[in-house]
Amino acid sequence: MPVCLTSPTPFVKGKQELKISITAEAELLGLTLSDLGKQVRQAFFGEEAQRIQRGRDEIKVMVRYPSQERRLLHNLEIKRIRLHDGIEIPFSVAADVLYDRGYSFIERTDRQRTVDITAEIDEAKANANEIISDMTLNVLPRLLEAYPEVSYALEGEQRDQQEALGSLKQGYVLALLMIYALLAIPFRSYVQPLIVMAAIPFGVVGAIWGHVIMGLDLTLLSLFELVALAGVVVNDSLVMVDFINRARAQGVHLFAAIREAGLARFRPIILTSLTTFAGLAPLLFERSPQARFLIPMAVSLAFGVLFATFITLVLVPVCYMILEDIRQVFSKDGE
Repeated sequence: MPVCLTSPTPFVKGKQELKISITAEAELLGLTLSDLGKQVRQAFFGEEAQRIQRGRDEIKVMVRYPSQERRLLHNLEIKRIRLHDGIEIPFSVAADVLYDRGYSFIERTDRQRTVDITAEIDEAKANANEIISDMTLNVLPRLLEAYPEVSYALEGEQRDQQEALGSLKQGYVLALLMIYALLAIPFRSYVQPLIVMAAIPFGVVGAIWGHVIMGLDLTLLSLFELVALAGVVVNDSLVMVDFINRARAQGVHLFAAIREAGLARFRPIILTSLTTFAGLAPLLFERSPQARFLIPMAVSLAFGVLFATFITLVLVPVCYMILEDIRQVFSKDGE
């Protein structure tokens, strides 16, 4: 995988320690791991017996093994563990001891132990989204299968990206609803706004193909520009539908009105799209590092408008004719 992983700091080995676990025999006798750990702590760390006030100072009185005995592991091995009924058993019967090194420190989030794994991406070979996708599909499922108690979460840039995409979806739906409402009011129709908005998906297709042609990856800024693109690509459709409605209001036949709209609005629509693309061309071919993050936005807008324009010149007349045919069918059924 073309990434350079950094070593997760929680796995840096710390000092040597004794890891104590309770035996099955001790559990049968009613001893718990908490009781075992508490008695070992009382013997070596101590238990507070009382506090004595001496002037301004407060002195804790701790009961524990003498200093010399606390330094020898042998005293732990010969220690007696007391059960709930007062019977004492040898420490070797109550516990298993493992000599190992602990962690230098442990990080926790919401009471769960966490390990942060970070990586620097070699953008010449892959991007972060491709690597994350490969890990979630191939690597992490095998890890979770081998260790069911482990869970994972994407943080950092990936978390910010997911939150941004979530808000972007809501904003995109809201923008489409506002566009529909603004078109439905002047048209006084619930269907004609859909004809105008039919160019929006083709604008998205054009934006995607623009990234393919330019050899760029879709970025978050590219997706944000798709929301703005939805309000731009409807302009050509709006002009054509409005021209057809005005011609029909003057008594022109439907087919003639559509033909006149194509002839009268062809040049303005083409020039509008071409000038938009030409205005964005300097940014599209800019190679300076300062403008690199803006290029995906320009690609989405330029290629989206250009592709949707040619589709609009065919799609809008066809959809308008289909709409009128459907109206005639329903009007005949009503009669």
